[in-house]
Amino acid sequence: MSGAQPKLSGESVLTSAVAGAPHQQPGGPRKSGSGRPIWIGLAVLGFAIPVIAYFWLIHEYGVNGIWYHLIEGAIRLAIFIGYLVLIAQLKDIKRVFEYHGAEHKVIAAYENGAELTPESAQEFSTEHVRCGTNFLLTVMLVTIVVYAFVGRPSLPYLILSRIVLIPVVAGLSYEVIRFAAKHMDRRWVRIAMRPGLALQRLTTRQPGLDQLEVAIASLKAAMTAEQLAEVAARSTAPARSLSPSTRPAFGTA
Repeated sequence: MSGAQPKLSGESVLTSAVAGAPHQQPGGPRKSGSGRPIWIGLAVLGFAIPVIAYFWLIHEYGVNGIWYHLIEGAIRLAIFIGYLVLIAQLKDIKRVFEYHGAEHKVIAAYENGAELTPESAQEFSTEHVRCGTNFLLTVMLVTIVVYAFVGRPSLPYLILSRIVLIPVVAGLSYEVIRFAAKHMDRRWVRIAMRPGLALQRLTTRQPGLDQLEVAIASLKAAMTAEQLAEVAARSTAPARSLSPSTRPAFGTA
């Protein structure tokens, strides 16, 4: 973000919002422990994919070269999307996704210079280019490109390459998102980011005004005194009309 904006990751507001929700009932999103087996299982499966793909595609079907990496990436992406669809059916997760949508709307309102009120933030989109969902999709696509340079090594080297190249994949993905956030005014960038933004429909929901209020409080808690003063001044400034192109939370970082 620019120097005038609070330096916080996209998901930090969500975390604060869920933790600080005053009306949460027992059995709500705080019971995150029940989801740990799912996360662990997904992580194990994600690591096992190269092994499964190696034996299935190479030994059984003789697939190699770029096709091997494309199919492996497609399998990984299908599991990721399927996982999102699955957890989105859980009642507690639906509420978390509502807070996720509230965070995006509030960040968009702040970045577009709007007054930080629940009613004002509600007018914005739940999409944001710096969202972790978009980042994860970018990681999976960058993974296909990076792993393609590995070629077709033996199984031990295949597994080792997946581990060693994690920082490379993460770094490149971060730079892609960073570049996109700075250049969302370019049509080709908006087109390239559209799949990641569309995927956020699975991880965000339209929030209520009370959830937007929590997200606003979380954002203000991360601001400096100067930023708070600038936000307070918006309530006394004449309201400015926002064009449809500024409403989506595409980001300006």
